[in-house]
Amino acid sequence: MSTYLLSWLPLAAKLMVTAGIVVTASVIAERAGALTGALVATLPVTIWPAYLFLSLDHDTAYIAEAALSGLVINAATGLFLLVYAKLAQKRGLFVSLAVAAACWISLAVFARTIGWTLTTAGLLNLLVYPACLWLGRAMRTAEMPQLRHAWYDLPMRTILVCALMATILEASNWAKPFFTGFLAVYPISSTSLILILQPRIGGRASAAVIANSVWSLFGISFSLAALHLTIVPFGATLSLAVALAIPLLWNLAVWVVHRRSAFAVN
Repeated sequence: MSTYLLSWLPLAAKLMVTAGIVVTASVIAERAGALTGALVATLPVTIWPAYLFLSLDHDTAYIAEAALSGLVINAATGLFLLVYAKLAQKRGLFVSLAVAAACWISLAVFARTIGWTLTTAGLLNLLVYPACLWLGRAMRTAEMPQLRHAWYDLPMRTILVCALMATILEASNWAKPFFTGFLAVYPISSTSLILILQPRIGGRASAAVIANSVWSLFGISFSLAALHLTIVPFGATLSLAVALAIPLLWNLAVWVVHRRSAFAVN
């Protein structure tokens, strides 16, 4: 295999894995409910590989700082989800997503002006996510319409996700370093899911999936904090394993608790 083709393999793998997760989650959300779809969609299929690849080229101190920056931006992503879910109740796709993205960019830019520590970044997440969960509690349940899938539906979803990811990744290649940092942590999976679901199942049902995604992003905050704390003393292998295990176990725990609550009510 040529060197040129080998250089494209990591990008192709990232595109296909992320597209597979997002498309699968969109189908699960339509059939199994908003929470299950959200928990699948927000598996760390983009953020964890990003830190893995960084660890191959940089030392542990660099990764620790990158994890701290990611922890701060993760709080902005929680607000992105809440703003979209709120607007999608009554607004169309373009307005809801554009305003949510504008809020995310504004918060991310503002965050870059502050000198963060693990304590302040951790407190920010501990304030933002419980608040988002409380404010979005009424939006997390919605009836999912039972729609039939055309033969071209899933391939078109896959092409959409791959095109969006490829555009953002390509933009990061020519953008200045300041903007490259934002493009790298932009919530691609959530945006892709929004673009797939709202035109198909409507604003309220799409908002329910995104509002439930807040649960998963809360787990990501603990993962990033653990990565920041452990990578220097314990090395990349163990710390990255812990950083992957935390959101997986968190999502599983959220799903189990909600399932038990649903059975108890019924």
